[in-house]
Amino acid sequence: MGRRTKITSNIKTTTLRLNVSWLWFGLLLVLLAFSIVSLPACSTAPAAVVEAPSALTLDISVDEAYELYQDGVFFLDVRTQEEWDDFHAPGTTLIPLDELESRLNELPEDEPIVVVCRSGNRSQVGRDILLSNGFEQTSNMSGGMNAWSAAGYPIE
Repeated sequence: MGRRTKITSNIKTTTLRLNVSWLWFGLLLVLLAFSIVSLPACSTAPAAVVEAPSALTLDISVDEAYELYQDGVFFLDVRTQEEWDDFHAPGTTLIPLDELESRLNELPEDEPIVVVCRSGNRSQVGRDILLSNGFEQTSNMSGGMNAWSAAGYPIE
């Protein structure tokens, strides 16, 4: 083995090291690019069950609901007939929660809807049913008709 063979061997080793270095550098760039692209998909923020894509928020206070009521917004009461007979807000529509999905055709499609019940629990479920069926302008009245009555708003 002569000096020429040793130099050729050193050149091949150096070239191999440079090629491996470039390979690692390229791999690092690919991983960095992938990380940047996939970063938004790894958000730690909790996903909402249902979002309201309208001017109405998912839940509104009794006072906010009363303002909408005075403006003529459609009010949907999802309580039972017996609860409705005890008292309800004048001009509201009764569709009990267990009948809601089969009676969606009775609701205005392109108008805001405020869903109410006795305390605000069933109306959240009713709101979510409406939102999942394309009624985008839907909100739940927190506190329900109990809070409405306690606030002194009209009932019959």
